Amino acid sequence: MAVRFILTGYVDELMSQAVYDKLDDNTFSARIPKCKGVIAFGNTLRECDDELRSTLEDWVLVGLKLGHHLPVINDIDLNKRPAYEQMDAM
Repeated sequence: MAVRFILTGYVDELMSQAVYDKLDDNTFSARIPKCKGVIAFGNTLRECDDELRSTLEDWVLVGLKLGHHLPVINDIDLNKRPAYEQMDAM
């Protein structure tokens, strides 16, 4: 699968693995099993899905900033460190 936008593709792949539950009070909860701590709640399924995506995006950004190991999803590995090359004097 060719991914044009790495972060968008990563989030989309993880969102496709989301698990949703309808709660006793007719609200919804959602979680992504591969992403510890990523959970969301909403009054509607759509609201829950939107909240889950927002929570996941924050989780990924904080993980990148703090250097946490993130799961490799569908060959998308955000854990790779950039390789820098020296620039020749101009």
